[in-house]
Amino acid sequence: MIDITHKSNTLRVATAQAIVKVSRQETIDAISNRTVPKGDVFEMAKAAGLLGVKKTPDLLPDCHPIPIEQASIEYSIDGLEITILMHVKTIYKTGVEVEAMHGASVVALTLYDMLKPIDKGVEIHRIKLLEKKGGKSDFRNRYRDNLKAVVVVCSDTVSRGEKEDRAGKAIVEKLKNCAVEIMDYLVVADEKDGIQAILKTSINQGADIVIFTGGTGLSKRDVTPEAIVPMLERDIPGIAEAVRKYGQERTPYSMLSRTVSGVIGETLVLALPGSTNGAKESMDALFPPLLHIFGVLKGSRHD
Repeated sequence: MIDITHKSNTLRVATAQAIVKVSRQETIDAISNRTVPKGDVFEMAKAAGLLGVKKTPDLLPDCHPIPIEQASIEYSIDGLEITILMHVKTIYKTGVEVEAMHGASVVALTLYDMLKPIDKGVEIHRIKLLEKKGGKSDFRNRYRDNLKAVVVVCSDTVSRGEKEDRAGKAIVEKLKNCAVEIMDYLVVADEKDGIQAILKTSINQGADIVIFTGGTGLSKRDVTPEAIVPMLERDIPGIAEAVRKYGQERTPYSMLSRTVSGVIGETLVLALPGSTNGAKESMDALFPPLLHIFGVLKGSRHD
C-alpha cells in the first residue's frame, strides 16, 4: 500500500451513485409494497451496503483500513430506475471515495439479487463518484503565486564545515514543491546577533517566508527562539502546536522542541527543528495549507 504516514487527519467525505433499472412497473410496485419474495429490498440492500463500505480494504488490496465514522444510503425512484446514493464520512489521512463506490456497488448488486426472481431484465448502470471533499485538493491556497522564501540553517557545526546540512535542503525541496521561490539559502552560527541580522535583511529584501532550522533545542547554544521571538509582531501559537502534535505522533521527543511561529508585517517567520526528520515532518505538518496565511494577511480571506 502507498505510504500515508506523512499525511494529517482531515474530514473526508464522499458520495457515490449507482443506478438499478428494472424492466417493468410491477417490479417497482413490489419493492414499494414490500412484497418481493426475498424480503424488504431496500432495507436488506442498505444493510449489505453498509457492510460493503466497511469491508472495502478486505477486497481491494491497495485500500487502507479506514475508521468509517458515518455512512448512509438514499434511494429515489424515477420511472423504472432506482438511484442509489451512498454517503461516507471519516476523519483520517486518506479519502473514502472507493469505500463509497464499493458500498453503492454492493447495494446495487443486492437489489439485483433480490429482484431477479421476479424480473429477468434488471440492469445495473452508472456506478460513479459524484463528490469528494477533504485532503490536499481541498486545502490548496489561492495566494501562492510569486511567494518568495529564505531558508536559514542555524548550526555551529554546519557553519564551520564540519557537518553537511540536510534539514535546510529538505525545507527548500518542500517549498519548491509548493511553488514557492527560494530567494536565498543561508547558514549561520548559533549566535543571536547573526540570526537577527539575517532576519532583518531577509524582510527588507521582500521575503514572504523566512524559515530557520536548528537552534530550537535545549542546549546552551540553542538560541534561535531567543533571537526571533523579540522581533515578532504577532505570535501564531497554532502553527507551533500543529508541528509538535504532528511530531509527537511520530516520536516522543517532539515535545522538547521550541518551535517558533509568527509574523513581522506580512512576512511569516518560522523556527523549526534542526534534525533532518524534524524539519521534514514539520514541513509536512504545515505545507501547503499554511500558505493560506498570505490571503489572511492581505485582508482578503477565501474560506
